[in-house]
Amino acid sequence: MSGGPPRVALIGANGHGRWHRRTIAELHAAGRARLVALVDVRPLEDEPDAPVPPETGVFTDHRAMLTAARPDVVVICTPPHTHLPIALDVLAAGADLLLEKPPVLDLAEHRALSAAADAARRAVQVNFQALGSAALTELTGTLGRLGAVTGIATLAAWQRPDAYYARSAWAGRRTVDGRPALDGALANPLAHALMQCLAVAESVAGAPVRPARIEVERYRVRPIEVDDTAVLRLTPRTGPPVLAALTLAAEEHVPGEVLVTGERGRAVLEYPTDRLRLPGDDAPRPVPGRRGLLANLLDHRADGTPLIAPLARTGPFTAVLDALRDAPVPMLLDGDLVRVAGDGPQRVRMVRGVGAVLRAAAESGALPSEAGVPWAVKPYVVDLPVQ
Repeated sequence: MSGGPPRVALIGANGHGRWHRRTIAELHAAGRARLVALVDVRPLEDEPDAPVPPETGVFTDHRAMLTAARPDVVVICTPPHTHLPIALDVLAAGADLLLEKPPVLDLAEHRALSAAADAARRAVQVNFQALGSAALTELTGTLGRLGAVTGIATLAAWQRPDAYYARSAWAGRRTVDGRPALDGALANPLAHALMQCLAVAESVAGAPVRPARIEVERYRVRPIEVDDTAVLRLTPRTGPPVLAALTLAAEEHVPGEVLVTGERGRAVLEYPTDRLRLPGDDAPRPVPGRRGLLANLLDHRADGTPLIAPLARTGPFTAVLDALRDAPVPMLLDGDLVRVAGDGPQRVRMVRGVGAVLRAAAESGALPSEAGVPWAVKPYVVDLPVQ
């Protein structure tokens, strides 16, 4: 390792990578890290809050960067289907890794990445940044107030315009160049909602969730290959069921709630805002103190601080993606069921009444098809072998 602050590089510096550039800039300014390289296949987009230091190299090829810049820590923020090969190159070069979510797209890739990290004796943290929430920590630390937990669910209702699905060649795609892409609501924009539930389930069971059955209803309002609306129920081998009710075709915005139901009440965590409501609270209250995952990785390197989102913790999430890989194309919703607003790239499509349908699923634990929703289809079901 080099002397001085750890040398940090970012692969995938445009798009969402600009968020990482701002994070790295803060750590660079504080003397906790030194930004040595940015990599992107396209010219760098301007980021006023994270100007590129004059000593920082700019590359279009990550392998050339690894050779020239010799980073200690690398952040990967590239399309999900490219994560594994780039991550293997980073680990082989001897760097620790912060990997954007979803880390990989099936269990075989997950095992390959884990084996490579073990062989290189390097750390891999996955950027499920909501896991750094102090509100989540408080929730999992006070589960006893709920009594025996009987269900864990999440509800998130967002909108994405037509432009969202034109943002890249892999947007809304199931596969790219023969590799899984799975750019649906569950796998990408609303992945945090499911991962928060899995973190709560891990606290209830005392160990990462081992899925026994996955049932999922998947829908779309555009000619895409993946879901923009989905209701998934995961039944673990031990512990309460987990249900995720998610849409990118909402009429009304719901930032993202995690509902934990017990024999003595229900707790609700609004995970994007770190607001928490426990039984007996009059209203949700903010819980400040979210920890950044790159800073946590730097702490881990420095003094062995436990990682917040190590690769192993994300195994149950990858198991869900693995189950979705062979699922049929989602059901297309159209006609009077879909309302359209706006035009051009900002046109949005909304499923009428979807908010109430998803709210009912999250609160009851029942899939829409079980609740008699007229447009619901039977779920795709995967029974997982004992591992």
